[in-house]
Amino acid sequence: MFSIPDFGDRRRGFLKGSIALALSPWLAHAAQAAAARRLSVRVAQASLVGAGNPRTEVWGYDGAVPGPELRYRQGERLRIEVENLLAVGTTVHWHGLRLPNAMDGVPHLTQAPIAARGGRFVYEFDLPDAGTYWYHPHLGTAEQLGRGLSGALIVEEPTPFPVDRDLSWVLSDWRLDRAARITADFESPMDASHAGRIGNTVTVNGAIRETFEVRAGERLRLRLINASNARIYGLRFEGHAPRVIALDGHPVEAHGPANNQVILGPGMRADLLLDCSGAPGAIHRVLDDFYSRRPYRLLDLRYGAERATSGRAGAPLAELAPNPLAQPDLVRAERRRIVFGGGMMGAMPSQREHRGVYWTIDGNPVHERDHLHAPLLTLARGGSYLIELVNQTSWHHPIHLHGHAFLVLTRDGQPIMRPHFADTVLLEPDSRAQIALVADNPGDWMLHCHVLEHQASGMSAVVRVV
Repeated sequence: MFSIPDFGDRRRGFLKGSIALALSPWLAHAAQAAAARRLSVRVAQASLVGAGNPRTEVWGYDGAVPGPELRYRQGERLRIEVENLLAVGTTVHWHGLRLPNAMDGVPHLTQAPIAARGGRFVYEFDLPDAGTYWYHPHLGTAEQLGRGLSGALIVEEPTPFPVDRDLSWVLSDWRLDRAARITADFESPMDASHAGRIGNTVTVNGAIRETFEVRAGERLRLRLINASNARIYGLRFEGHAPRVIALDGHPVEAHGPANNQVILGPGMRADLLLDCSGAPGAIHRVLDDFYSRRPYRLLDLRYGAERATSGRAGAPLAELAPNPLAQPDLVRAERRRIVFGGGMMGAMPSQREHRGVYWTIDGNPVHERDHLHAPLLTLARGGSYLIELVNQTSWHHPIHLHGHAFLVLTRDGQPIMRPHFADTVLLEPDSRAQIALVADNPGDWMLHCHVLEHQASGMSAVVRVV
């Protein structure tokens, strides 16, 4: 079992790129489309574990961990020129966005890799959906994300949502040695065949945070993004009653999380409304106890001496407007079934015949480099589909589909309380879920487990929409 020091026991804790021109909406849109924002991918130094500890060499967008928070308005056009200053190729995948296939950032499927040491690529597409999204590489993803390449992409609603503060927490974990260096065991068979690369240090927005400052009486919109390779988070906000208002970017009926625990698998997001109901000077813990044998304190919510004057905390909730998603026809929908297998304590492929492949899809061991050859599913454009996702393994799998949003309908054959749109669904061991979608975005799209070590070792396929 991997065991190295947990710097998180010491401390816990934390561009806007939108254009603001006094022009008509049409002129503002045209001005934004004309000038590409630049984003460089490079090696940098970061203080992940705080003052008095060594700095860590990371890979960062614009040299930052996480990368710059990119903010746009729904309906605007994103145009970003990425320059790769690493010694290896890379791409950028815009996780959760419904975008043209050529902009999806999957190497050898939708684009050639951005060449090392100065290669450039311009990503350009419209943003039809408001919500919380993020960006990360899709080439050598386990290592490149594990070294720090991720960032938040926020698409704001046309009318600002009534809160005192709108904030993002990018949750990342790191596997560090005693000198705060990232360990290079990215191809560990133990990780790949088990739960994936779970680190020993957790950061919020690129640093271990001791506290997060709040004011009594304020209402926060807290956007949580799980940017970890494999860690699943189960967050509890002691002394507070957060309400979930969006999942994977898409609005849901406001509700308290089941068992007061916000669960996020890798790649997943949740927007919370957090009414700060504590008294000035109060301190309340935010805990992560998804892994019951390894609970820890993420950070403390620390109340300042002043009270907010807005009076929003405790006020009636506004509703987020739904995104313009096609509703699947559940009566006429065609049915499909996908079975995920393998892994330790399961029907793992023979390492003599399939070295480095530990997982199967529909019984077939598929290496990451081979999954592009033939689509797992071919769907008719505009058609409605009901797809049963079956996990026959002993491990969790957050299954992510590119380029689409789907309705999560059932778990283990039972309807869920609140069907909702998402792009990632977390399958528990030996479980199944049913999703529904309209295949309305043409192209070849990846379907894969977002435990990145699972993706790289067999749990990755292509869904073709024609």
